[in-house]
This record gives sequence, C-alpha cells and structure tokens, in this order.
Amino acid sequence: MTNDIDESKAPLLDHLIELRKRLIRCAIAIVVLFLGCFFVAEEIYNFLAAPLAEQLADRENARMIFTALHEVFFTQVKVAFFAALFISFPFVANQLWMFIAPGLYKNEKKAFLPFLVLTPILFFAGGALVYYMIFPLAWQFFLGFETIGGDGALAIQLEAKVDEYLSLVMKLIFAFGLSFELPLVLTLMARVGMTTADGLAEKRKYAIVGAFVAAAVLTPPDPISQISLAIPIILLYEVSIISVRMVEKRRKQRDDESDAAAGIGKGDADEPVDETDFNVGR
Repeated sequence: MTNDIDESKAPLLDHLIELRKRLIRCAIAIVVLFLGCFFVAEEIYNFLAAPLAEQLADRENARMIFTALHEVFFTQVKVAFFAALFISFPFVANQLWMFIAPGLYKNEKKAFLPFLVLTPILFFAGGALVYYMIFPLAWQFFLGFETIGGDGALAIQLEAKVDEYLSLVMKLIFAFGLSFELPLVLTLMARVGMTTADGLAEKRKYAIVGAFVAAAVLTPPDPISQISLAIPIILLYEVSIISVRMVEKRRKQRDDESDAAAGIGKGDADEPVDETDFNVGR
C-alpha cells in the first residue's frame, strides 16, 4: 500500500508542476502587457470617454475632474490592468487549453475547443454593443437632468469624475460582455446533461423576470440601460434554447448511429416472434 501511494504522488506532482508553469507564463504575459498598456493608458481612457465627449461637444468648457491627487494615476493603472487582461485572454486561454487538452478524449476536445474560441468573441460583441449603442443613449439621458438655473435657482451641470466614469464604463462593459456568454454557458450545461431545451423553454417566464432583475442590479438606475441589457439577455436566452436543441439532436443522431452499428436497431427490437419456433420441439 505504501508503494502504491508513493507511485500515485508522481503524476500529481507532475500535474502541479505543469500547472505552475502555465500560471507563471500567464502572469508574465499579463505583467508585460500591463506595462505596455500603462504607457498608452491615457489614449485608452480617451477612447472610453469618447461617447461622453461627443455628447458634450457643444459645451465650451467641457471637462472631467479629479478630487484626489492620486486619482488620475490609479485610474490609469486600472485602465492598463483591464486592457492587459482583455488582450492577454487568448494567451491565457491557450495555456489553459494546453494544460487540460492532454487529459481529454478526442470527442471532448472537439466539444470544448469551440467554447474556448467563442468566449472572447462574444465578450467583445457585448462590449462593442454597449460602447457604440448604449453609451450614447445613456449619457444623453443623464445629461438631460442638467439645468441652466436662474431666478434664484442654481445651475446643475455635469462635472464627471475621472475614477467614477471609469468604474461606470467598466461595469457596463463587463455586464454586457458576461451576458453575451449566456448561450455558451447553457450549451455547455446541455452537453454535460445539466439542462435540456424543454426545461429552458418551460422556465422562459422566470428567465425574463431574471433578465430584468439582473439588468436592474448591473446597470445604472435608468430605464434605457436596464432595458438595453434585459432585451439582449432575453434574445440570447432564446438563442440558447435553439443551440441546446441542436446539441440534443446531434446527440440523438450519434446514439442512433452507435445503436445501428451495434446491431440494436429499432426494427430488430420490434420484430414479432414466430410462435412455431417454440412448437418444433414439442
């Protein structure tokens, strides 16, 4: 028994050493990209602030402010870190794939690899949607609360803080990006038998309510942002049902083919028995 335990430690140690090597490579990649992105953090921030700048284009003294000496510096650090994570994701995903691929069967590799490839694409699609469509509408809605003042009333004008603007922008980007991963998550759950298309269809009304609840939690308290997130989630849920049905259809086809190859066809099972065969020996 002692020899068996000692022999079982070697593969485990090999896996841990391999995992450590992959994690070190991922950390080095993120650090290198972080240093590179930090030098262009101001340009990245200006890109994120472009939708607000377009809404304030008619204002002569449009600006953003910071109220702490370190605010701009740490904001640029956050920008560089977020950019480094986003850019390094393909490399990190590749290291993850190289670690787990040797332990997968051929059919499992074919099933898992598309999810690994589509994850950053769908996340980018969600981020692009919020940047090009939601930001202009949401910023226009918020700027509508400005007042000119006069007759004893003070003017109300936007003086956006650098750090707060970045927090709001990244929150929305991550909310939309993660929401666009819904079809992948549900399809993967269907592949392992955790859910079915009929089950998802039966829970559609709960999914609609959950979409609006998630939109209310993840977005600012304005109807434009909430509806703009809830509607894509609902549409993605319907896409997930279609995707799960396709997975179930392909699984049924494989099962039928394997049954046919094993000689367990439906026709053989339903073939009537000739009773005269039993009377021969009588």
